[in-house]
Amino acid sequence: MTDTVELGSEAYETYHEAGAILAQVLDEAEARVEVGASQLDVAEFAEARIEELGGKPAFPVNISVDEEASHASPHGDDETTFGEEMVCLDVGVHVDGYIADAARTVDLSGNPELKEAAEEALDAGLDVVAAGAHTGEIGAEVADVVEAYGYQPIVNLSGHGLERWDAHTDPSVPNRGTDRGTVLEAGDVLAIEPFATTGSGKVTEGSKTEIYSLVDDRSVRNRGAREVLETVREEYQELPFAKRWLDTRRADMAVQRLETQGVLRSYPVLKESDGELVSQAEHTVIVTEDGYEITTER
Repeated sequence: MTDTVELGSEAYETYHEAGAILAQVLDEAEARVEVGASQLDVAEFAEARIEELGGKPAFPVNISVDEEASHASPHGDDETTFGEEMVCLDVGVHVDGYIADAARTVDLSGNPELKEAAEEALDAGLDVVAAGAHTGEIGAEVADVVEAYGYQPIVNLSGHGLERWDAHTDPSVPNRGTDRGTVLEAGDVLAIEPFATTGSGKVTEGSKTEIYSLVDDRSVRNRGAREVLETVREEYQELPFAKRWLDTRRADMAVQRLETQGVLRSYPVLKESDGELVSQAEHTVIVTEDGYEITTER
């Protein structure tokens, strides 16, 4: 645990426990991604496996295909199967609120270099990580690798900090060089996640939404909405959840009502603005004085 005493021993060990679960689940889920397989089956397998191994999902399994970059997760009666596509799996695990976040790309499309670009960009970004490093330096290394492959980094998506019960905190870790940013400290917990694309390098919101989170826990009058809010509060706190996780026939209407009232936040699917292919690679790391420890690697 050298140089990570700022976390405390319990937090340090639990971050690693969550990461070990995630690494195993991601390996097992990746093996199930093949042409003709059900997206919903893969997502539900991974989410159930997380719990079998002693964790809980920190957010719904994201299965982003082709131009999708983030926030794509199957709905409850989804019959979509994988085709010859670029598939990004993004999985989160928490143990007692301590979170691990990792992603990888499964290439069913015949574009292996796009996958390799994200993976090598992640390695290059990680090489910069240490106490005293600037997040803009990480972004510069990421962008250099992606652009050397002839692709573009997605510049309006970034890596992020992780704190207990919060999967997206400061610091932001950009996917391009910038003078603005944060100097890392020992004990920081970060998710570094480069995205590479054959498009122009920006994402916009799509029309599909399956993922939500609690942002304003207050009383509501509608009975169905109250029931959903109680479940969200007790089961997920402020972590993102999937609408398909709600065991009620009135979930759709209740979630819509809670979103309209500002109680819930929605996360629409993010798509590459030109409709082009996207790849992703991600690890969670704990920053040390002279480098980092990856929690999400077997």
